[in-house]
Amino acid sequence: MAEFVREVMTPGVVAVRPDASLVEAAQLMRAQDIGDVLVAAEGQVIGVLTDRDITLRAVADGADPLTVSAQAVCTPNPVVIGPDDAVSAAVELMRGHAIRRLPVMEDGHPVGMVSLGDLALSQDPESALADISRADPDTWPGTTPT
Repeated sequence: MAEFVREVMTPGVVAVRPDASLVEAAQLMRAQDIGDVLVAAEGQVIGVLTDRDITLRAVADGADPLTVSAQAVCTPNPVVIGPDDAVSAAVELMRGHAIRRLPVMEDGHPVGMVSLGDLALSQDPESALADISRADPDTWPGTTPT
């Protein structure tokens, strides 16, 4: 069983500018087969934008995703964790803040993401969530699988 966040995180991050449209962010999420992007300016993480944020904070209210910025609907000042922190600390942060993803920061820079699925794969590989996390992504018409 993994002990440190660096052992379970997905290395690397995907980020958008604060003024990127929600359409840009969603297209990037689709292309990368991910459910979130960091919102960053000049090397500083200012928020996390998830597919759920786009849906519930913009589309559900009838906002035009072409004109709404990533910064307008992202979760600002995200809870973060370090790569050398214990996996148990990630679990507690997620549980305590009711979040599914944590940016992993080292020396003020994002180096990865740890998700609920990552933790399930590491901590309970036989769980339903681990099975779902291992599954190949759905393919939408007009797209190719990654």
